[in-house]
Amino acid sequence: MEALYDTNDLKTRKITFNGIPGIIIFLETMVNSEELQRSILIPLSQVNTFQSIDELITSSEFTKSNYINIATTSLLAGNSVLFLQNGTEFYIFNTIQINSRSPEEPENEKVVRGSHEGFVGRLNINLNLVRSRIRNRQLKIEYFQLGWETNTRVAIVYMEGIANPSMVDEVKNRIISISSDMVFSPGFLEEFIEDKPFSPFQQILYTERPDRVEAHLMEGRVAILSDGTSDVSILPVTFFSFFQTPDDFNIRFFAGSLFRLLRILSFWGAITLPSIYIAIVSFHFEIIPSDVITVVKGSIENIPYPPFIEALIMAVTIELIREAGIRLPTPIGQTIGIVGGLIIGESVVNAGFVSNVMVIVIALTAIMSFTIPSYEMSNTVRLLTLPLMIAAATIGFVGIVFCLMIIVIHLCKLESLGTPYLAPLAPLHVPNLKDSVVRFPIWMLNKRQKNIKPKKMRKQNPSREWEKDEK
Repeated sequence: MEALYDTNDLKTRKITFNGIPGIIIFLETMVNSEELQRSILIPLSQVNTFQSIDELITSSEFTKSNYINIATTSLLAGNSVLFLQNGTEFYIFNTIQINSRSPEEPENEKVVRGSHEGFVGRLNINLNLVRSRIRNRQLKIEYFQLGWETNTRVAIVYMEGIANPSMVDEVKNRIISISSDMVFSPGFLEEFIEDKPFSPFQQILYTERPDRVEAHLMEGRVAILSDGTSDVSILPVTFFSFFQTPDDFNIRFFAGSLFRLLRILSFWGAITLPSIYIAIVSFHFEIIPSDVITVVKGSIENIPYPPFIEALIMAVTIELIREAGIRLPTPIGQTIGIVGGLIIGESVVNAGFVSNVMVIVIALTAIMSFTIPSYEMSNTVRLLTLPLMIAAATIGFVGIVFCLMIIVIHLCKLESLGTPYLAPLAPLHVPNLKDSVVRFPIWMLNKRQKNIKPKKMRKQNPSREWEKDEK
């Protein structure tokens, strides 16, 4: 009890087993009271003389130990612990209370056809969803416990014989080297194990769909699942992985290729469209067709500030509307979208603060960013738009080209666990182009992409034991 600081939800039950006094300890907020009563308390009260606990207890899982620290950890996980007087060992019974929502389809990864299951916040349930899809003896699961204070359970899942062994070892080393007192979300894991934490581009793919995890595992990738979250981390990934959806493989390959190509073009369009408008209006007015120049001139001639400030106002307004729609409850979130789109948009135009053309440009930019299936890559669009706008307002098209060159060079140098981020385009590997920018028929996708040996991590974080020795 002292180890748990006399918390009020720590309960005890005194029993007598074969004439030997004992005590059962458990946390009432963590255990399943019905399971505790049915599998432990009732059998112990009906014991016959000289009957062992192994023969008596009907619980599906119980273990023995003689380390008191294991007893404390087991209590915090929801197990019940039995101590017998003068005994050298104690018994740990699985009485964990499972409170979880049903595996419903994720809100941010909806599909038209295919599975509508989604991960939940319990690690065991999520692993069951993966196991039920891949009934293969090569599917391997390894557990880790992270966070000195939170003791979060983490599991890595991969296909033995398909995943690159050196890549799997590197993932394990990066997870083991994590030195933190709490790890309770995928964002914590990501910043510890990704290659380039200061890059604006995501190097780990998140998903809540078991079918998507299944597909990536069969391609030789590694999935990381943690208790308490429905997001699964997948690595290594490439730039094109963020534009793929299960619908690409549930429809004919012509349509799947077209929609995937549309998403990739939307990414570059969302980044460059506001900056192109700023460059044209500020520096390159001569490229506007003569039939359109009158309309554009009439729209912007009464605006009191330059196009960059105009675009910045609208971009910030769109981000505020988007953030408000996410944070507010669903009915109110839909209302704020209508208010922002109709009232605010029309008012700023009528007041002369923003031109009609700028509203159209920002609206198209927002629509293109919404087509990106990955929320993380959508955030990258929001981050990169501002530097391109500043470059366009400074030196026009030259600034846009210069910024795009920097972005492409960065993408060529970027890696995800040793895999080139722009693979299979850079370096070029023609056979793997079958499932990158476009999708070939499934019967032609008969070879897996070659796994590249990962580089060593940028630095080794001190281990938990080292930190304790220093203290």
